[in-house]
Amino acid sequence: MKTINLTLVLFLSFLITSCAEKPELLANNNPDKYTVVKDVQWASPDGFPLTMDIYTPKTGKETYPVIVIFHGGGWLINDKSIMDQMSKYLVTNSEYVVCNVNYRLLVDNGNTVKLNQIVEDVFGSILWVKDNISRYGGDKDNIAVTGDSAGGHLSAMVVNMGHRLSSELYSEKELGFTPSYLPSGKTAEDIANQNGLEVQAAILSYGAFNIYEGSLNGFEEMTNPFWVMGGSMARGIFGDDFNVVDNSAHYKGVSPIYNIPQASERKLPPQLLTVGSADELVTPASVKEYREKLTVAGHYTEYWEYEGRSHAFLDSGSNLLLGTSFEDDAPEALNVMIRFLNGVFYR
Repeated sequence: MKTINLTLVLFLSFLITSCAEKPELLANNNPDKYTVVKDVQWASPDGFPLTMDIYTPKTGKETYPVIVIFHGGGWLINDKSIMDQMSKYLVTNSEYVVCNVNYRLLVDNGNTVKLNQIVEDVFGSILWVKDNISRYGGDKDNIAVTGDSAGGHLSAMVVNMGHRLSSELYSEKELGFTPSYLPSGKTAEDIANQNGLEVQAAILSYGAFNIYEGSLNGFEEMTNPFWVMGGSMARGIFGDDFNVVDNSAHYKGVSPIYNIPQASERKLPPQLLTVGSADELVTPASVKEYREKLTVAGHYTEYWEYEGRSHAFLDSGSNLLLGTSFEDDAPEALNVMIRFLNGVFYR
């Protein structure tokens, strides 16, 4: 994650992002091709309800592989609605059950949520999907995770750290996560021993893979305008008692780039990494660096760079300052993603 030198631009662009989407083309969203169940509540950590939308194709198959989507927004803004058009496109143009997931933001519950708790929400959503997705036509044994920006980071955490589960609180002594949802009668340790968070593919779109570096460069300060956009004052992402200098292990524990296993120890699933060639927030160089570390560790990856595009090209609606719109920009990227997933699940 680069220094927060582009966030002012993104802040201004957020303010003038069109809330009204263009009329959707049938090729991008054909409601006759799928069913959708909105706002399915899957957990309620600390009394905060978490929901997902579940889309199922109507092509007549008994079961379908599953795509689980985590939205972006710097862990501070947005919700699953920013991925609505992406979800509709995927289910219109491919044969996957699509789960579009809400997780807590740092500013929720009175600006008290910690980044490790967001990771725990994401882990919990995967466990809920595995427990329940058969009711929606999904195959619990064939799951892909994806997300953009912060959602790319969270998807990478599922892949890299889904085995690091613990019933203890996240600490430098115990850098493990307690999922916000656990199957009945199971502990976090049970899930870890059973490799219960294993997924079969991942697509990481302009993901933020180095939380430690981003925090050193000002993420937790008011110079990061996403705090203002989220309606809260800046603070430490693990609470006021921790900081990136004195508690570096906390920050590295949620940074995928520091947690890549050797393939000889634990093989990660196939991964596609995407980024816009003009992205100045999550640069192509940073994504290539992460891919290189995966490759050196022995993992299979593919890389796709979207020529001329900046950040957030998968978001619903349009953004005047960034010059992006879903209708104009997202389909090409989503077709690349579908081809990758088909290569994994429909070979």
